[in-house]
Amino acid sequence: MRMSSVAALQPEPAPIIACTISRDVSNFDLLIEDMEAELGESWGDLTFDDATQFLNQPDAKALQFVAIAVDSEDEADLARISGIITNAKSMGVKVILIADEVSPIALHQLLKLGADDFVPYPLPENALHESIERLQKAPPPHQHIIEGSHGPSGIKAKGDRNGVIFPVHGLAGGTGATTLAVNLAWELATVQKDKNAPRVCLLDFDFQGGSVSTYLDLPRREAVYEMLSDTSSLDNVSFLQSLLTFNDKLSVMTAPSEMLPLDIVTSEDINRVLDVARANFDFVVVDMPRTVVQWTEAVLNQAQVYFAMMELDMRSAQNALRMIRALKAEELPYEKLRYVLNRAPKFTDLSGKSRVKRLAESLDIKIELQLPDGARQVTESNDHGLPLAETSAKNPLRREIAKLAQSIYQHNMAEAAGGA
Repeated sequence: MRMSSVAALQPEPAPIIACTISRDVSNFDLLIEDMEAELGESWGDLTFDDATQFLNQPDAKALQFVAIAVDSEDEADLARISGIITNAKSMGVKVILIADEVSPIALHQLLKLGADDFVPYPLPENALHESIERLQKAPPPHQHIIEGSHGPSGIKAKGDRNGVIFPVHGLAGGTGATTLAVNLAWELATVQKDKNAPRVCLLDFDFQGGSVSTYLDLPRREAVYEMLSDTSSLDNVSFLQSLLTFNDKLSVMTAPSEMLPLDIVTSEDINRVLDVARANFDFVVVDMPRTVVQWTEAVLNQAQVYFAMMELDMRSAQNALRMIRALKAEELPYEKLRYVLNRAPKFTDLSGKSRVKRLAESLDIKIELQLPDGARQVTESNDHGLPLAETSAKNPLRREIAKLAQSIYQHNMAEAAGGA
């Protein structure tokens, strides 16, 4: 009698709405803690063997998501893990991939199968919570959100352009490459006030530390990763749907929401993205990562000119020399490089002017563009998520970038008229 009374008081077991799937969940103790914090007792743990069987049963439809945790030892078992992801997706179960020191090739393969989100391990603080939130907010499959202030308003996927590409590459940290890329793109987008204003696209190819979204106060979207992970099916429409617009004038591809390996894409992937961008925009500005990777060659080959940002210091000089040597060794078109000196000496600083001349002579280069120091207004503008033209129109750096944009635009118009 007493036993039955106790049994009657036992609460119903919490329904299982999520599962971790791994070779051995004890290798992911932080994941266990976070799952308990988020779901209490409403989650379970499956090995790869258990998951293969369970996901083929009707009970699996009750799951909202699975968190598949893999490390470097699991790379030999990719075929089975891939099958688990495919099974989960076929049951309508969303997949979060937790990866600990997995090679970029393996990570790319698993994500390409349709994992809905990716979180590195060890888990950053609140990363699992934010990932679950993203899954809950995600639109149903095949539904794209393009309305509102951040949608590509007014842009139709015609593919009727033949745009020119201007990458910006910082030769050292803090040389202002992203500041130039963002402001150059905005100045080009607003170079004409009428309906003849050029179409401009800004691509953030720094998949790890890209800050274009910060400088323009735009959210990072999962659609960017989805587009990059399957460029073989990329077309005009899907490309434009991965973009956001800033102030209805500038189209922007932000960096992905998660920090991804730079070699998550290949040269073929990058070429496809650039081809579609050129077909839909007059000017394509690319914010490049500071690291030279395999696909840097693809961007260089497609570029009209390739802006190399530097400062008047030894690290910039040494890195410029390394860059030139690397491009020459691979027989790449290093002559496309246009050297931009940021925080250049003022006109009255004769000593500084002399140092600039010696720097150019020692590297056997021509520094074609010298940008003045925009001082605190640049940092404040970036922190507010606005171009300099919107916050400090009279800033000397903004004025020089506006002149550059005007020169590029006029040169492009002259070439178009000459070829007509």
